[in-house]
Amino acid sequence: MTAIEITRPGGPEVLAPTTRPVPVPKDREILVKVRAAGVNRPDSLQREGGYPPPPGASDIPGLEIAGTVVARGDLAGPWQVGDAVTALVAGGGYAEYAVVDGSNALPLPDGYDFIKAAALPETFFTVWSNVFDRAGLQPGESFLVHGGTSGIGTTAIQLAKAFGATVFATAGSADKCRVCRDLGADLAVNYRDEDFVAAVKQATGGKGVDVILDMVGGDYIDRNYEAAAVEGRIVQIAFLRGPKQTVNFTRLMLKRLTHTGSTLRARDPAFKARIAASLEEKVWPLLAAGTVAPVIDAVLPLAQAAEAHRLLEADHVGKIMLTT
Repeated sequence: MTAIEITRPGGPEVLAPTTRPVPVPKDREILVKVRAAGVNRPDSLQREGGYPPPPGASDIPGLEIAGTVVARGDLAGPWQVGDAVTALVAGGGYAEYAVVDGSNALPLPDGYDFIKAAALPETFFTVWSNVFDRAGLQPGESFLVHGGTSGIGTTAIQLAKAFGATVFATAGSADKCRVCRDLGADLAVNYRDEDFVAAVKQATGGKGVDVILDMVGGDYIDRNYEAAAVEGRIVQIAFLRGPKQTVNFTRLMLKRLTHTGSTLRARDPAFKARIAASLEEKVWPLLAAGTVAPVIDAVLPLAQAAEAHRLLEADHVGKIMLTT
């Protein structure tokens, strides 16, 4: 099969097509003929040498796929050859075939093609696990996501709004703020021109925000503490501005804040299976109804994975996709 390998740590140019053996599914796995795969920030971190695959995972990048089951292990659950699936994988998505634990695959939402379906797993699993499971966002609460036009951001805005939250987002331009509002954000703050702390404090009558999803880190850590409400919950899922910062922890105590964080890729299939079950029950009907939907910026052929990474690291809105 054709796959995209990381020839050495570096920029997008280190991604190159290669030929690999088609993987063989283990007892609990299905083999999927990949029709589309998502491109995500962790892929670029792996390419740069900063996010190695967990033990046992493929060194081929790519964390989400959609396609057709072509083989299965004896314990792979209900999946049969010919079934159309979308799946969260620990690696191996940039290839013509990939294996995945059967419990980490989902049927395509009604009305979805492979490209739209492949745009779902990484962001929807991440947002559900962190915003709803870990932070416990409830209807009527307020929610802030940084990077509102990223794949994570566009997903978080829509899901938080669909489940009854007041939604705030930050973005880097007036046009991107408009996209956030179109997706359901009640307030979008251009962080280049406006202080998001002051903006959300004003919007909440001085209370602050109940739940914050942060991918920025750096100086945002202290500012999140200032923007959070009493008993607020802050979930850290990345550090685009770095993981080290001088922080005034007094607010953590006085506001009784919870600051937690997580990664998803290294978690075991059973953990991911629980998220998959929640998504199929609670979110897949919203996708079928058109209440929420992935935002796709560009679709490129697999051979142009390097260009897809250049787009990912440039100015874009939503997801970048590859097709085989």
